Amino acid sequence: MPWSEKSIMSQRHEFVMLFEQDGVNRRELCRRFGISPTIGYRLWARWRQEGQTGLADCSRRPQRSPARTGAAMERLVLAVRDAHPVWGGRKIRRRLQDLRHQAVPSASTITAILHRNGRIEGAASAGHKPFERFERVAPNELWQMDYKGHFATAAGRCHPLTVVDDHSRYAVGLRACSDERAGTVRAKLTAIFRCYGLPERMLMDNGSPWGSSDGEHRHTGLSLWLLELGVAVSHGRPYHPQTQGKDERFHRTLMAEVIGRRAFADLAECQRRFDDWRVVYNTQRPHEALDLATPVVRYRPSPRSFPEKIEPFDYGPGAIVRRVDAGGWLSFRNQPVKLGRGFVHRRVALRPADREGCFDVLFCAHRVGAFDLREAAP
Repeated sequence: MPWSEKSIMSQRHEFVMLFEQDGVNRRELCRRFGISPTIGYRLWARWRQEGQTGLADCSRRPQRSPARTGAAMERLVLAVRDAHPVWGGRKIRRRLQDLRHQAVPSASTITAILHRNGRIEGAASAGHKPFERFERVAPNELWQMDYKGHFATAAGRCHPLTVVDDHSRYAVGLRACSDERAGTVRAKLTAIFRCYGLPERMLMDNGSPWGSSDGEHRHTGLSLWLLELGVAVSHGRPYHPQTQGKDERFHRTLMAEVIGRRAFADLAECQRRFDDWRVVYNTQRPHEALDLATPVVRYRPSPRSFPEKIEPFDYGPGAIVRRVDAGGWLSFRNQPVKLGRGFVHRRVALRPADREGCFDVLFCAHRVGAFDLREAAP
């Protein structure tokens, strides 16, 4: 994505943080961000030498600070809290350490500073309980995607589309949308895929435009497009948002730190705010589930690049290929088979299953259904 498409400072910050991670294909990362390797290495060198001041001509907190008095450190603590009003003592302490300040006080001392200066109400931290966490073992094995509840702007409504990597909690996508249609999601995902590559699987909710875990509307045009790209699709249990717990938790943080604190003029302002905050979330905000590390230290862009053109899938020898009609049906051995309207005019393959008379239905490399000819026989 060219630098001009969104906040330059936000994108450069994200770029250099990804650029210096071990195992990253740096030339491919430069291509995805729309810059030459020469510029990429030059920007990284400036980052290594000068920190954030090397990315833009604006005032930035220095990476190193001399020993400070107690009053000076207290002012630093309050400055971080004022910039991030929902951060507690542990996050603020880790952020000050990441900024390489010396003699950073303990988390309990920072919490006391916040209480003393009226930044925390007496019962604000009550009710927080630890819980067992589950995650994928590597980046890009699973991305969780959903819409955050829409909210009003001066010019209409904003529907935030969120995409979070399950392993690292890295927010690969936070886009301000005008609606929740499949075409909108596909356009936003295309830009995300071009930058970060393709995940192995995506987890989504049930309903439009995602599809569902069962029934006639299990597959939509959007989910079939993902399958064509080689991205497997999963759906959460109906009425069970915990399945997408990481994205749900991301929504809570987004609401607390961005949406709930200000009014927005239009979608363009929403996107600018989202872009700036996403860099904070990915590269600065300590994450409790990551032992107070930031998501960027655990994330790597996917090596699977987005194909600009999807070639017709070769089902191989022995496959019985059929094209689905305008009603979502195909005919096999004089028997109608219902697949759903998402498959209209698409090619699928039939292969015999283990039992006689039973067939699996394949779309690209994915099994999307099965049927038994004996059940349809009179």
